Amino acid sequence: MKGPWEGAGGRLVGLGVSQGRAAGPMIRLGEPPKLPAPGPVTDPGAEAATVGKALEAVAAELNRRALAAGGEAAEILEALAMIAEDPILLEEAERHTAGGHAAPHALDAAFTKHREALAALGGYLAERAADLDDLKHRAVASALGLPMPGLPSPGHPYVLVATDLSPADTAGLGPDVLALVTERGGPTSHTAILARSRGLPAVVACAGVMDLDDGTMIGVDGGTGEVAIGLSEQETSEVVQGETARRARLQASRGPGGTADGHAVKLLLNIGSAADLPQGEDGADAEGVGLFRTEFLFLDRKQPPSFEEQVSAYAEVFARAEHVVVRTLDAGTDKPLPFLGLPGEQNPALGVRGLRVDRLLPGVLDTQLDAIATAARQAGAEPWVMAPMVTTAGEAGDFARRARAKGIARVGVMVEVPAAALRAGRLLREVDFLSIGTNDLAQYTFAADRQHSVLADLLDPRQPALLELIARCAEAGVRAGKPVGVCGEAAGDPLLAPLLVGLGVTSLSMAGVCVPAVREALAEVTLDECRERARAALE
Repeated sequence: MKGPWEGAGGRLVGLGVSQGRAAGPMIRLGEPPKLPAPGPVTDPGAEAATVGKALEAVAAELNRRALAAGGEAAEILEALAMIAEDPILLEEAERHTAGGHAAPHALDAAFTKHREALAALGGYLAERAADLDDLKHRAVASALGLPMPGLPSPGHPYVLVATDLSPADTAGLGPDVLALVTERGGPTSHTAILARSRGLPAVVACAGVMDLDDGTMIGVDGGTGEVAIGLSEQETSEVVQGETARRARLQASRGPGGTADGHAVKLLLNIGSAADLPQGEDGADAEGVGLFRTEFLFLDRKQPPSFEEQVSAYAEVFARAEHVVVRTLDAGTDKPLPFLGLPGEQNPALGVRGLRVDRLLPGVLDTQLDAIATAARQAGAEPWVMAPMVTTAGEAGDFARRARAKGIARVGVMVEVPAAALRAGRLLREVDFLSIGTNDLAQYTFAADRQHSVLADLLDPRQPALLELIARCAEAGVRAGKPVGVCGEAAGDPLLAPLLVGLGVTSLSMAGVCVPAVREALAEVTLDECRERARAALE
């Protein structure tokens, strides 16, 4: 790190995933409960009852947190609560109590079996296997009569350090947490996504940070990924003052996006429902919605949403935002929506997901397109609609024809696999726009699991191979005279935004909290400077 902490006693380097600087004493996340030594069980029925109560308590706590959190955090917490309520999990634990295991050991065994099954599936489900560890620790603590694991409450501001953070912990962060640093995780982990949504500086994949002692004064740079160790009181004060001034500047930021010489770049929002749209002056002052993740409306549904429910949910968003880009259901066995009832797969990341679900359940897409078109008519809106996980021009053309037949005028596709990026020009003969999902595009380009901390450097959006694919899409857009945006996590990075614009991207869609910083970053450079940065990065 440079500037206010050049005199620090040492440095660690991880992957910066959420912009900003912070400094303060670090405190490590508490250890999970330890299982007692196995002992004789005299009443298996009582142990089974304890198992049931523990899982109910975990689900209730997560749902309570979801109500308090709202937005994206609530959706993640509700999905975790559904796992705790899974009858298969309960049955597995009860089978162990019937075999003579005490409730804590039965829960441990049941969760371990579920975790191994998810890890073996790979893809998104393997990413979620770590979430089961947090659920297990909470259930075991409840069965032991202990408080569920949670965040430290030292009574003063601190930097939270952990091996990894569960979604429940990240969603429950209070105002006393200055920044996050974890040894594991990647740029698209729940820690990274939720930290960005809250504007908290965060560094993941930071080896060695758990070896530091509680109370050590550290500085965190969520842009560079550096952690300075042993800051002085003066250095800490300077960091705090600088960050306070930076946030004040960003809070005053308003207006459309663009470079210093007037090249317009639309700054848009990623949302999961109308609840994520800004309210009044609390708005991100964005120019619309660049990614409406419609599957977030239905994550907790065990029954298919009705046509009327879909119309209502979409119409509420269309009525409140002037420009909306809708992504049709991005679901599959890697992002399970229970009501779809899709069969299991050995490798969900390479299987039936996104638009590919239509191969098995074509009625789902047709109903959704009808609902979107009906909601648009009711709201007097003209949404743009795009399909996820499109691979070929044939898929793009088929989707476009079906959407237009429903009365949807502006149709596009997501570019998330290299095959689509390589054929971007051909795709644009079929559709009106492209939206690049950098998270998946990086994962498939580098054959690197999005959650694997050892491979985090491969998922850095500055990797030249990934930038070449983005540039290829943008160049195809220029030739076709059609817009090409980015809606992956890279879009909300103020260090990357000028580079993406230099590659030819026309819009950036991100969490609302990221909009001011991206706006200011673009306003400081000309289009030529953006292009020069892009050329340098590609080399």
